[in-house]
Amino acid sequence: MSGPVLRLTDVERVYQAGEVSVRALAGVSLSVRPGELVAVMGPSGSGKSTLLAVAGGLDTPTAGSVEVEGVQLGGLDPTAVAHLRRDRIGYVFQDYNLVTDLTAAENVALPLELAGAGVRSARSAAVAALEEVGLAAEADRFPDQLSGGQQQRVAIARALIGGRRLVLADEPTGALDSQTSIAVLKVLRARIDAGAAGVLVTHEARYAGWADRTIFVRDGRLVDATPERDDPRRLLGESS
Repeated sequence: MSGPVLRLTDVERVYQAGEVSVRALAGVSLSVRPGELVAVMGPSGSGKSTLLAVAGGLDTPTAGSVEVEGVQLGGLDPTAVAHLRRDRIGYVFQDYNLVTDLTAAENVALPLELAGAGVRSARSAAVAALEEVGLAAEADRFPDQLSGGQQQRVAIARALIGGRRLVLADEPTGALDSQTSIAVLKVLRARIDAGAAGVLVTHEARYAGWADRTIFVRDGRLVDATPERDDPRRLLGESS
């Protein structure tokens, strides 16, 4: 069995608000293997988004360790963390975070170009990534020419380009209708099945059903977890 792509060990995150300390995460430990999608559920303010930010190196834990493919983020300088995020971690956010002045292909190609890839090779990889999410025909359209579901699929293509091994999705279906949400989750699930590891923050149990297991967070702590399922899509009547 392959080792985990993501490993959090006794992670704590405390924020200072004046003289008040706010403990967003308290002793969280979590491992996610290749080919595994873990859903994270919990009430608002429970620490779900903080967990995702710490897991992806967007935030730094107050205590504990975060490893991505065996690399401890705490042992890296900020530049090295930024490079690891760019090369190995893909993020999908509820509000898409697309650059409005760039086409779909240019948005998807941007991480590769920032990493030093040539424009032509980055464009070719971007079109291939858009084809993977069913949007190759929309490559030259701008975000405001796309529907919400199409924009989210562009964001997923950008998160997956370059063979990212860890995909972190924070409420990626929150602004979408049910049919479009399922289309987005199919794309995410397919990439996980191809060997990436994923963490999905959601408040919808029906969307958590696409995950291999679900963990529940309350007051910054993991309080419960479902057993791992052989094929989570059976709950939704989806075929493999």
